[in-house]
Amino acid sequence: MVTLFQHISTLAGRVLLSAIFLTSGVFHILHWGKSVTYMQTAGVPLPNLLLLLAVVCLLLGGLSVLIGIRARLGAVLLILFLIPTTLVFHSDWTAGSAEAGDQMLHFMKNLGLLGGLLMVVAFGAGGFSIDLFLRMKKVARHQ
Repeated sequence: MVTLFQHISTLAGRVLLSAIFLTSGVFHILHWGKSVTYMQTAGVPLPNLLLLLAVVCLLLGGLSVLIGIRARLGAVLLILFLIPTTLVFHSDWTAGSAEAGDQMLHFMKNLGLLGGLLMVVAFGAGGFSIDLFLRMKKVARHQ
């Protein structure tokens, strides 16, 4: 039996998990030129196109997880964004580099985010979500 605490916890988890992705998506829109320059510096081809795809993943995936509508699909979008981003931008821990420690922390943070997203993929949106509401409505219709 799912408790009220579990519903509240999954809602809080979705809010906290989605916040970084939604904030990042808005940041990239507001600082498009800076983001493209950063991507070019990292050697990313077609930075404008890939930034557009990234922003779509960030905003659609983040909103999907936040409100709990097709949250599993939204989490997959965010995973598809997060894996290459982590490998391209946060995997250089060159010894002696001034940013090595920061990059390792970003890498590890992203692994934690991947873990949270994998839980959404495995268990769905949980309580207080549109997915749960639609599932309950479907069950009620068939009774």
